[in-house]
Amino acid sequence: MNFDGCDLSILLPNACSEYSLAYFWANNFFLAKPLVAVVILNFNGRKYLESFLPFVLDSTYENFTVIVADNASTDDSVPYLQQNFPAIQIIALDKNYGFAEGYNQALKQVEAGYYVLLNSDVEVEKGWIEPVIDLMNSDVKIAACQPKIRSYHNRGYFEYAGAAGGWIDCLGYPFSRGRVFDICEKDDGQYDNIAEVFWATGAAMFVKAAVFHEMGGLDGYFFAHMEEIDLCWRMKRAGYKIMCCPASVVYHIGGGTLPKDNSRKVYLNFRNNLIMLSKNLPLSQKIWKMPLRIFLDALFAWKSLLSGYSSAFTAVLKAQFDLCRWAFKHKRSAVLPGKSLEQLSGVCNKSLIWEYFIKKKERFSEIVNKNL
Repeated sequence: MNFDGCDLSILLPNACSEYSLAYFWANNFFLAKPLVAVVILNFNGRKYLESFLPFVLDSTYENFTVIVADNASTDDSVPYLQQNFPAIQIIALDKNYGFAEGYNQALKQVEAGYYVLLNSDVEVEKGWIEPVIDLMNSDVKIAACQPKIRSYHNRGYFEYAGAAGGWIDCLGYPFSRGRVFDICEKDDGQYDNIAEVFWATGAAMFVKAAVFHEMGGLDGYFFAHMEEIDLCWRMKRAGYKIMCCPASVVYHIGGGTLPKDNSRKVYLNFRNNLIMLSKNLPLSQKIWKMPLRIFLDALFAWKSLLSGYSSAFTAVLKAQFDLCRWAFKHKRSAVLPGKSLEQLSGVCNKSLIWEYFIKKKERFSEIVNKNL
């Protein structure tokens, strides 16, 4: 392992009382294969569990466990698991906490060296765990990593939620190696290099358990959407790395919980993106980037209204109103010490809006150096 220049104390889970020092070291340094807990958060997803859980259980990694955290489902997910997969641990939550707080609640009850936050609508290959763990074990500064995400229904193409690793532009718009806005590229191996990125997708995120708890987990206020980008941003500001390991491949249906054009999904994406910027941008950038982003989002809202998509117009306006409510409630003006956004890896110092809509660049390699 690469310990040069690293303070090993940063790896200790001092924010999580459920961990013991001996347990942590045993599962991360004394074992050749640290314990990996694959945690699937479920809400009324029995059909996905039935289809994709067998693939997860068929993984070839030598030391892993599968846990289903159920967000108070009202379908027969839990009885189905109890009857058909009695060996799988079920964490039954008392209500639907959403993606972010659901994982926070569940992972308080899970001890492992690594967590894998895995969507229920993801098909995995047998050897999907090994290359990621080997990469993360090679450098203690790597906090999180994602596989290459392909589309389940169009398997030769990247999938929207993460593709080959997430980036962000100077105004906070997320995109990926292989996906810019709604354009997903064909996977011809163009992004098969291991790369440091800005964010790893929550659809299949590997994360060091100690770092997850050190960062305070996901922001439960987000409920769903953008929470993994916010977590990765906080980890990067704390000096950690986020990686993509394309040797590991999974296939994601996408939109399993909320369809892509769902107005609540639009609302959560716009609201949470603005909150994420407000949380993480230094004041010197926040004072001009936030008004510009609010203006650009408002343009999208009016364009949607004129196009007959009134629900998107309402969703964006509600997102901006709720940003104000959040800001008043939290009164957050300080951010973690560290580098500014433009100094972090995985950041494009151009406007994605300008590159895509004005200059008509639709591929990651057209906007960012193709070798990244």
